[in-house]
Amino acid sequence: MIYSYSQISSYLSCPRQYRYRYLQGWREKDVRANMIFGRVFEKALAAYFRGQDSLQTLHNEWAVFREAGLEYSRGDTWDTMFQQGMQLLERFCQDNRVHVANPAPHLQVKITRQLSAGTEFVAYIDAVGELDHKASIIEWKTSGARYSEQPAGILALDPQLLCYSWLTGQPCVAMVVFVRKRSPEIQYLTCEISEEQRRECGQLVEETISRIEAAQFLPHSGIRFPNSNCVSCSCLGLCLNRTELIDANLVHGSNTDLDWINELDC
Repeated sequence: MIYSYSQISSYLSCPRQYRYRYLQGWREKDVRANMIFGRVFEKALAAYFRGQDSLQTLHNEWAVFREAGLEYSRGDTWDTMFQQGMQLLERFCQDNRVHVANPAPHLQVKITRQLSAGTEFVAYIDAVGELDHKASIIEWKTSGARYSEQPAGILALDPQLLCYSWLTGQPCVAMVVFVRKRSPEIQYLTCEISEEQRRECGQLVEETISRIEAAQFLPHSGIRFPNSNCVSCSCLGLCLNRTELIDANLVHGSNTDLDWINELDC
């Protein structure tokens, strides 16, 4: 069995959600503009490191979705997101703080770790390179708002970076956040993951997998007004047995163990 960060994260969020997605084959409809733009922007970044025209790549890849009927967040349109993307790429090139030597093997790097005879953990890490001349695991993020930088050291609690540090043994991790707003900006966030944190992460992964393989899928309700995780969950229609919500948010397809593909959506 192949596991990934997205699977572990899904189970920890709600075991019932994990069952819907990974065992029953339900998945969210791919219509959110911000998610699709994030994937498109990563292709433009890859073009930049390969010495190609990143702005042209951004236009060509994003143009595919111009008439796709995507769901845009408030204030976003195809054109505004494209303009923000161009500004961010230009700013990134001017900053020149991230370097990826030999991009072919160092972008979208597949990392695997054998956990047992029949269990493997796999991830695709956005980049292995240098930020400000310091070797790091690097993750790209596109966001409509700045990531929190306070209190100091909070990035070391990010579960995805923790997981990747555990998987690779690399303590230095970085997150480059491309913030889409009226005046686009880029955050270069760094931290070091301790050996103890990596050990605890490994324990959490192994314990979570043992629960999955023991078929422990009790529901984990997020209902707690006025804030509710369940309201924003794409699987809400399945829990409430509401056909209209299922049809609006989900599609059904065959399940696959190759969940590492979902790492490209993060």
